Amino acid sequence: MHLNYRSRYIMKRFALLLMLAGAFLTDQALADRVKDLASVAGVRDNQLVGYGIVVGLDGTGDQTTQAPFTVQGIINMLTQFGVTVPPGTRMQLKNVAAVTIHAELPPFAKPGQKIDITVASIGNSKSLRGGSLLMAPLRGADGKVYALAQGNLVVGGFGASGADGSKVTVNIPSAGRIPNGATVERTVPNDFLTQESIVLNLNVPDFTTSMRLANQINNTMGEGTAQSLDAVSVAVRAPADARHRTAFVSALESLEVKPGEAQARVIVNSRTGTVVIGSNVRVTPAAVSHGSLVVTIGERPFVSQPSAPFSDAGTTVALPVSDVAITQEDASMFLFEPGTSLDEIVQAVNRVGAAPGDLVAILEALKQAGSLRAELVII
Repeated sequence: MHLNYRSRYIMKRFALLLMLAGAFLTDQALADRVKDLASVAGVRDNQLVGYGIVVGLDGTGDQTTQAPFTVQGIINMLTQFGVTVPPGTRMQLKNVAAVTIHAELPPFAKPGQKIDITVASIGNSKSLRGGSLLMAPLRGADGKVYALAQGNLVVGGFGASGADGSKVTVNIPSAGRIPNGATVERTVPNDFLTQESIVLNLNVPDFTTSMRLANQINNTMGEGTAQSLDAVSVAVRAPADARHRTAFVSALESLEVKPGEAQARVIVNSRTGTVVIGSNVRVTPAAVSHGSLVVTIGERPFVSQPSAPFSDAGTTVALPVSDVAITQEDASMFLFEPGTSLDEIVQAVNRVGAAPGDLVAILEALKQAGSLRAELVII
């Protein structure tokens, strides 16, 4: 049986892909999937938020004197069910709490699908444990209802209190989740099937990665298929037939690209003392001397008591005596040779026994001296 033209074309394309895979085998050893490097423009989650009432609490609900909106919500709900609350009625709703609800609507979510929701108290409820959320609409940024939420809460925290006012709280009992607690009612419009080209946006902007991604797509799919627009976006020509577009994007996400090397940075957390040095950090020739002074102050009382002949005229007093000692630690000096790498920096600092705070001081001094070839970021 002879192969037709289409079959021969497919076999040639497959053979070309095999040769490309062999040629790029070494470079792809440290490559990442496109799925992990970029996302498709327009394919995104949408935030939903709503307001609701949780009932069935064991006396841990809102104090209605301080949360009048809870009472108002209950009255509005009862009115919808045909129950009339006499004016001036003082309602004590210890088992009810007003809550906010938020969720993320995934892309391409269809009506009838379930999504998880998070429920959090907005009043002074002590715990939502054991409560049930009554039906509440979830709205998007445009004010339209996209889902309806209802269900029993799962609360990971709990608390206990005694009659003397002492209490113990584990985790956060005033917030919980409802798995599959909302039903999607409306689809978010998406132009994925109508746009002429698919745009891939890198999670970390980088010109090198953007160019490599475009080159890899062109080498695999054909020259002219992809074009690097900037450090973030790569435009890819998509199949005109919408039925083939999903398979095309699936093939794109499976490609592997070696990302560009990260910018040389030193990250310092000023609150915790954590220091992270990137692999591309280099130091020009510099000599560093680092030492510190240790000041010790001791206090010991001295009792002054009058002599016997003058005991009636004086009083016994305690006088403070201070002992102050200053010790200067040995100032170790170490030399950074040209092009010193990350490993050599760490070894040099460890040899002098510098603590994280000392390391921050050394890095700041190197940066001011112009010897640190990296961006110093303080968070």
